[in-house]
Amino acid sequence: MTGAASPTFADGKDPEALRTIGEVAKALDIRQHVLRYWEEQFPMLSPLKRSGGRRYYRAADIALVERIDQLVHREGYTLKGAKKALLGKAEPAPSLPVPTAQPVSAGAALASQFAYRARLIALRTTLVNALHEA
Repeated sequence: MTGAASPTFADGKDPEALRTIGEVAKALDIRQHVLRYWEEQFPMLSPLKRSGGRRYYRAADIALVERIDQLVHREGYTLKGAKKALLGKAEPAPSLPVPTAQPVSAGAALASQFAYRARLIALRTTLVNALHEA
């Protein structure tokens, strides 16, 4: 993880400046309640908490949130699998089997497998977004 904040912030603040949960949520397009939930699920994610419980994310916290989002929403990890990956104990995300009725070339099978997995990840993302909007 890098020590610098993501270039997605165009707020004029120093890259190392603390950011509120609202600023992080808006910049990364992740809802605030999801960030709070991830704090419970990922002990290594612990933004500073000031008076009244207000959260302030450091650059390292933001980088970790981006990595969690990458693992869960783009690479298809479960939260448990993402936690293991972040701790360096994980196996790669499971690849989905490709049902075939006849022998196919290795290249065609691999392309089909990636297309199938990408479609499932897209459907999962759609479902997650629908749940967050509810």
